[in-house]
Amino acid sequence: MLSAETIAPPTERQVAARGELLFKRAVASPWVSYLESGRVALGVMEGNAMEHQLGVVEGPCWLDATSAVLNLPNPVDAIAETEVTLRRVPVAEFRRSLSAMAAPAQAVLHDVAMAHRQQTELAVSRLAKDAEARCAEWLLRNAQTGDKGVMAVLLQQRKRSIAAQLGIAPETLSRVLRHLRERSLISGSGRILNLVDPGGLRSLAGV
Repeated sequence: MLSAETIAPPTERQVAARGELLFKRAVASPWVSYLESGRVALGVMEGNAMEHQLGVVEGPCWLDATSAVLNLPNPVDAIAETEVTLRRVPVAEFRRSLSAMAAPAQAVLHDVAMAHRQQTELAVSRLAKDAEARCAEWLLRNAQTGDKGVMAVLLQQRKRSIAAQLGIAPETLSRVLRHLRERSLISGSGRILNLVDPGGLRSLAGV
């Protein structure tokens, strides 16, 4: 396991009390946190409470290395479940250390980080969004713009497979699509779904 000392020069230990917010979702941090000891809850907070918990990690481990590798904001909130001991490494120093790795190792690390990020984002979407929001987000993500400037989704998978990706029942997916048609957000009932109101879908998806 790569410790904080392996990646960068020794940094000062920091102690965070139980209940302390360690980093916020969708906010880029100037630090990468290495958890030496203690337990941290990851998920989505509402106000000051962890409303949707995704999981728990215990030290020693990196808390947010995936975001630093990809140079992206954190996809989840992190709160100390117990008193924790951390070492925080500047993101620039962390990334500079990674750049010294052999190119094949960097490529593998990037691919693993990307896969982890996608799984985390999917899990957060399932936790924090209702069926209509998830469906709207999926439509927007898979839409292509045609010759006439109309955004549309070609359903290349069975609805059962799409529903499984969204974490809902096939019957729920059919009901949601019907509601989106009734609200004039989409049109079409075959293999092609036209996004009549992309702005309305974005609002529904919260993006």
